[in-house]
Amino acid sequence: MCQLLGMNCNVPTDICFSFAGFQARGGATDVHADGWGIAFFEGRGVRVFLDPQPSASSPVAELVRSYPIRSLNVIAHIRKATQGQVTLDNTHPFQRELWGSYWIFAHNGNLLDYAPHFDGRFLPVGSTDSESAFCDLLQHLAAEFPDGPPPAEALFAALRRLAIRIGAHGPFNFLLSNGEYLFAHCSTKLTYIIRQAPFATAHLSDQDLSVDFSRLTTPADRVAVIATAPLTDNEVWHAIPPGTLLAFRHGAIETLGEATTIAGNPAAGAGSV
Repeated sequence: MCQLLGMNCNVPTDICFSFAGFQARGGATDVHADGWGIAFFEGRGVRVFLDPQPSASSPVAELVRSYPIRSLNVIAHIRKATQGQVTLDNTHPFQRELWGSYWIFAHNGNLLDYAPHFDGRFLPVGSTDSESAFCDLLQHLAAEFPDGPPPAEALFAALRRLAIRIGAHGPFNFLLSNGEYLFAHCSTKLTYIIRQAPFATAHLSDQDLSVDFSRLTTPADRVAVIATAPLTDNEVWHAIPPGTLLAFRHGAIETLGEATTIAGNPAAGAGSV
């Protein structure tokens, strides 16, 4: 299946270092060679780069890797196709508008016997289960909160219910952001790290590349990075328990309510990998 990468910060930050390792997994150090994409929130706007070519050899990916776009929320995806052809319209992440804000979504998994009914407001352009799930999710949010965005706690509760319902069809690991929060749902595998003072040097697992974050940050900076598998080999990454929905804001986990999306799941905040 695919792999996910997300970043949520308290100050605008570039993702060049993490993306360098993630990019290699798209056809060089791993098999996810069926396209890639990345979305950066910039104010109320979103800058999106998509390419159905492998990220490891994509000139567009090289541009992103060398272009330090600073953002509070970033979502990236490298694809190993399970449903839908390898085309631009099937390339994650997907973008839609809801309540006057852009929403970005990327999914890792395979939803079977899943054919949601659409009322016409949100319709898939491509043929993936992932985009259908995104449209399904937004359609239900719009119907439940027709007057505008709800309080964060109510939004989180609704997303949890949707994760349970859609996740009944198969693995439903996803990243979702509206530019303020980055929501991360672990169905099978997802990890995160929060970098904050005192900052240290990190080394990528997929490339021989290191960075000393103490030279690039201030003591007040805080950055959360979420990835399907840890991107560095000398830092402690935390495994999100399967069946858990987390909300990241300002580079930290924000507790907004019950996070469990499967029965018998321990509380979020488990061990490291």
